[in-house]
Amino acid sequence: MRKRAVVAAAFVGTVALGTGVGVWASSDGGGRTPPGGARQSSSGRVPGTGAERAAEGTPSASPSPSRSYPLSQAPRTIPAVRSHTPARGPGWQPHQGGRVVVRDAALADEGRLIAGELGLAYAGEKDDVRAGDVRLALGGGGGDQESYTMTVRDGRVDISGPGEAGVFYGTRTLKQEVRGGGTAPEGVVRDQPAKPVRGFMLDIARKPFPASWIEDRIRELGDLKYNELGLHFSDDQAFRIESTSHPEIVSPDHLTKAQVKRILDLADSRHITVVPEIDSPGHLGAVLAAHPDLQLRNAGGVPTRGAIDISQDASAKLVDDLLDEYAGLFTGGRWHLGGDEYQALTVADPQASYPQLAAAARQRYGSGGTVADLTTGWLDDRAATVRAHDRTVRAWNDGFLRGTSVQPDKNLQVAYWTGKEIGARQPAEYLDAGREVINYNDEFLYYVLGQPQTFVYPTGQRIYEQWNPRVLRGTAAVPARYDGQILGGTFAVWCDLANAQTPAQVAAGIRMPLRATVQKLWDPGRPALSWADFARLADRLD
Repeated sequence: MRKRAVVAAAFVGTVALGTGVGVWASSDGGGRTPPGGARQSSSGRVPGTGAERAAEGTPSASPSPSRSYPLSQAPRTIPAVRSHTPARGPGWQPHQGGRVVVRDAALADEGRLIAGELGLAYAGEKDDVRAGDVRLALGGGGGDQESYTMTVRDGRVDISGPGEAGVFYGTRTLKQEVRGGGTAPEGVVRDQPAKPVRGFMLDIARKPFPASWIEDRIRELGDLKYNELGLHFSDDQAFRIESTSHPEIVSPDHLTKAQVKRILDLADSRHITVVPEIDSPGHLGAVLAAHPDLQLRNAGGVPTRGAIDISQDASAKLVDDLLDEYAGLFTGGRWHLGGDEYQALTVADPQASYPQLAAAARQRYGSGGTVADLTTGWLDDRAATVRAHDRTVRAWNDGFLRGTSVQPDKNLQVAYWTGKEIGARQPAEYLDAGREVINYNDEFLYYVLGQPQTFVYPTGQRIYEQWNPRVLRGTAAVPARYDGQILGGTFAVWCDLANAQTPAQVAAGIRMPLRATVQKLWDPGRPALSWADFARLADRLD
């Protein structure tokens, strides 16, 4: 990795809009632009910071009284900051003796993290502020806990926000500024996300991923200001997390609860909520392999793939056991129930094909009860189980069935992924009903290993140029009046053909789609940078 050249005392430029690099006087008297800006070393620190900069002749953190400076230009980050007020001054660089101080003890984790990344000393809670310091504080701003203000002035950086998450995002902006251009530009950044849900979902049921790989993604997601990681860990192929209530269902290649706890702790330190998914009443093949008596069978006695027999009380008890158990492990406030693709509903006449389900429906809901009613009741019952643990619950849009006398729980959020299901409904139907929706649009946001059926690997460019959170189905956006009900979006990796890619190939394949997705969730408007410039920026920041 190239080292920065020795630099002399004076900063003679500013961070250039579109290139994100500073121009310095070199030791031989000539100006230079560092190629590609600062790069992260294998230790995780940004080269040219801390003690390294001291050895390189770091300029003073305070501006020279005899020097004038041009107005600063906006920092280049991913996602882009929403607002930057320029000012005149040299900006800020890490230097020997620089500190990170916090005004509030609650910000100690954020302070230690950014100090280590920039090669600064973590000084803890301090009232004094010196030139060269980075100061983190709670307070100010509005009610958005993810908003922050970052001020670069008088040779120091002040980052504040009403919540810890916002202050953390401010440190991510600072880290990217230094990594991309070496200098945080003078002025004030005021920033906040447009959407409260910025997610990445990983299917570990069909393909096991090492815990270390998941942890690497969490670090990547945190730096990009994502705030959700979905784990789909139960499906027909496998059940991938240790269970104490039903150890018989767990696949040999699985994560232990200790590994999951480390994943959760790391995610929490990055203000990422892990959203677990145990999909039911379909996609339960791995669970049913250990409980064949609960597998749904049709009138001819033929087992139905992945489907549990929801007419049996023991089926509800088994799934509720698992929901209760994992609610004690995944303590974040969000939960995904699945609810999609129950195969009993894909036949021409569910009542005739599955008479036991039809009988149970009539017993519970009267003579007009249908298999679809029973399936909706199942989803509502599982929502009640999870809601008892104080969770906000979502389900796939094809789990919301049309024409039923039983209605899905009014507080269930819609994870909208497809318009290809039987009886498919336009997104506006869910929105007109007042439901909150999370965008998982399979046209843009589904990375399906092996590209089965009609799926193709999504590109960051297509997301960047054509998608926004209101594009819920296909390529058309819903009207702007629905924007407030669309909470955000999630980029999803599905492992249908598990051996089609290695974990390393998956990480490389999703790199630019993740960056494009979060840009559009942070700010859905037309990006200021062209795709080519955005891609070059991503290379510089990595």
